[in-house]
Amino acid sequence: MATLRSGSVSLVGAGPGDPELLTVKAIKAIRGASVLLVDDLVGPGVLRYARKSARIVHVGKRGGCASTPQAFIHRLMVAEAQRGETVVRLKGGDPFVFGRGGEEAEHLRAAGITVDVVNGISSGLAAATSLGVPWTHREHAHGVLLVTGHAGESNAELHWPTLAAAAAQGLTLVVYMGVQRLASIQAGLLTGLPAETPAALVQHASTARERRLITHIGSLSEDARAAGIGSPAILIVGNVLLACPAGAAERTEVDTASLVSAQLPRPSSRRTS
Repeated sequence: MATLRSGSVSLVGAGPGDPELLTVKAIKAIRGASVLLVDDLVGPGVLRYARKSARIVHVGKRGGCASTPQAFIHRLMVAEAQRGETVVRLKGGDPFVFGRGGEEAEHLRAAGITVDVVNGISSGLAAATSLGVPWTHREHAHGVLLVTGHAGESNAELHWPTLAAAAAQGLTLVVYMGVQRLASIQAGLLTGLPAETPAALVQHASTARERRLITHIGSLSEDARAAGIGSPAILIVGNVLLACPAGAAERTEVDTASLVSAQLPRPSSRRTS
């Protein structure tokens, strides 16, 4: 019986798309890989760091689209590592921010596979940066909540009124994978936030295809439809958007003059019914 060689797997964050945002550690891991398992949201320029002899396998994971089953990816990672390969599981953003990195690491460790995690810049952070605002700000936001707008396989539903209450207390709300459910998210947020609360959507953050929309939650879904904003996009809600510099929405592909104000009004303490 042949003895299985000992390989390894690295869960590597490829960042939001711009290859210049890769970490040095991520580049080293990509260059050292004999097999790369690549998500759909990984920017094409990232793969230029792979060596010519590396085998590249695209294992698409995209909300709302046909995706490679997660169980198959688990089996593939284990099988390649057991063959002695140096495997890089290349993910958009950060593996531990809605990237299923936690469950993949657990599966690999349970199989006796050595696993390393290389962090990447999350698309939510890149989206805020593209708007010229931080997640936190001493005058506008003393914390940040990262949530998914996609219920997922468990069908677990977030309690949006609770999240709205947190945002009302000065937390920035950053929603991943929420475009397909934007109308219901908007309705939930309006149970605890004024309609004039600032909101922004950034699609394809950090890439040449990036598009931005700055609006208010009261007209969020309507404005997103008018602007043609689709997946993948990040939704940001909160007073930190009051710090958006003039021209923050200039990279949209539609005229947002009627949707955007360089000086967004401060939300009042009044709640909508």
